[in-house]
Parts: sequence; structure tokens; C-alpha cells
Amino acid sequence: MSTGLAASMGKVAVLMGGTSAEREISFLSGNGVLDALRLVGVNAHAFDPAERGLHELKSDGFARCFIALHGRHGEDGTVQGALELLGIPYTGSGVMASAMAMDKVMTKRIWEACGLPTPRHVVLQPGSQELADVRQVPDALGLPLIVKPPREGSSIGVTKVQGYSEMIDAVRLSAKYDPDVLCEEFIEGEEVTCAVLGTGAGAEALPVIRIQAPEGAYDYQNKYFTDEVRYLCPSGLPEAEEMEIRRIVLASYRALGCRGWGRADLMIRASDRKPFLLEMNTSPGMTGHSLVPMAARASGIAYPDLCLRVLASATLDTPGAAAA
Repeated sequence: MSTGLAASMGKVAVLMGGTSAEREISFLSGNGVLDALRLVGVNAHAFDPAERGLHELKSDGFARCFIALHGRHGEDGTVQGALELLGIPYTGSGVMASAMAMDKVMTKRIWEACGLPTPRHVVLQPGSQELADVRQVPDALGLPLIVKPPREGSSIGVTKVQGYSEMIDAVRLSAKYDPDVLCEEFIEGEEVTCAVLGTGAGAEALPVIRIQAPEGAYDYQNKYFTDEVRYLCPSGLPEAEEMEIRRIVLASYRALGCRGWGRADLMIRASDRKPFLLEMNTSPGMTGHSLVPMAARASGIAYPDLCLRVLASATLDTPGAAAA
């Protein structure tokens, strides 16, 4: 991309850190983005909302923000709402789409209403997390099953439950991160992910990545701090499967009203090769192990160009208030 585009971005804040359980990963993403933007000539600066008030973005003359925050108070519509009030364009989805995509239960409801495939689920609210309630979940969903907090990411607080006796501990772990607990049917098969760039009719799905983790454990440690996970891109899937995954990912992205960029995670059921949507990430990781840069690279988009392209898409929900 041209140096003229980089210069036109103005003074840019890369929002990183924050207060969520994913603070550590956010710094890895944010510093990668910061270095890349500076490399292509953007006047970019680190900004940690946990250390500085967002009002300083306005007083310090920032023209736009690259959101490299993950999780709560970064990916859930709250920071997006503050930036709307400040009138500072930002990367990624707007307030409503961010809030809905951050909540896996709301996401599922929207996908189900649109006829998109997602695993069956049960929600345990604070008043229904005692042993008698918890033991009924495997009867509804079967075993094994997944227990996780609906408003966290990076596999934090997630347990694969193999038997009835494991349910209560799994629910208690999840409840440390979110008052509601999401119990989800386990889909036996291959894990894949698919990134999207763009907005509306102009959005495009990038190549699918197939993930092979040790013993199938694509957890927090394996996502970010080991080199034992294999990422296959090209995926090696039959062309018809790859195209179907791209199709439903684009449909899921548009159904939530996402814009700019995002990444959907899916499982392909081994028994019939049917793909199931798990979640939509509206502020995907940009670390050395992250998947959007990998898919972009397979499409011929280098990491610095990817960062600049996402930054150039920064906008506001308010009609007519987008950056020039």
C-alpha cells in the first residue's frame, strides 16, 4: 500500500492492554500492530485504556484508533461506544455488532434465527448452577460437552467435560469469569477458522485454516505460547468444503452486522463433514501465532499491509461521520 495512504491516517492510537482477562494477549497483538504501522509510515502510538482515560485520545489529537484490545471493555461494544461519543473513528465492528458477537449466547440466537449451523446449547444462569440443575445438562446435550463463559475469549475458563462428575467443577470455573455459563454440544471433528475482511457486500472471506492441536487441545497455552500446534493454510480441505465454510462465515458475519474485519471459529463434524459455527471474533488476535495474518499472507497480503488495510477501514456508526 502507498506511503500516501499511511500519511493520510493522521495520528493513530493503537489501543492495547485494557482490563480483561486477555490483557497479556492484547499487548502481544497491539505491539505487533504498532511496529507494523510504524514500518509503513503511520504516526502510531501505544495507548492502554487501563492506564489512561479515553478522553485523552481527543485532547492528544488522535485522528483514529486501531483496536487491538481483546475481551471485555475492548471487544464488547463499550470502547466502541466511547469512541462514538468522542467522534474518533475506530477499526472493527460498531457498538451493537461488537456487543452481540462478544456474547456467545446472543450470537447463537441470531445465527439460529438465520438458519446458520451452530452447536446445541444450554445456558445456566446464576440461579440454576447447583448440582441438581447442572447434572441435567449432559442429558440434554450428551457427553462429552463444552462448558465456557459466554463473554470471554482465548479459551479462558473453558472445560471439555467427559462425565457427570466433572460438570460442577467446570461450571464453577466458568462462573469465575462470567455469571452466566454456556454449556455446548461437543462437535467431534476438525477445528477450522476463517477470517473476513471488508463490510457488507464488499466483505470477503480469506482462505480457511485447519488447526491441528496436540491431543485436540487448542487451549490458551497452545494458542499463544507453544509451537506444537499445526496450522494448515491452504487447509487441504476438499474445494466444496472450503467454499461452504467461506459461505456460512460470510453469512454469519453479515448476520451480526460486523464490519472491517473479523474471524469465525468452526468445527467440522467428522461423521458427516457438516460445519458448525462456534463464535465470531470482532477484534482478532494479531500475535505471532495469530490466524488472520496467516490467512492474509496466504492471500498475498503481508502483515504490515494487513494492518494498514484494517486501519484504513476505521469508521463510526454515525452516518456521515466516517474518516475521510
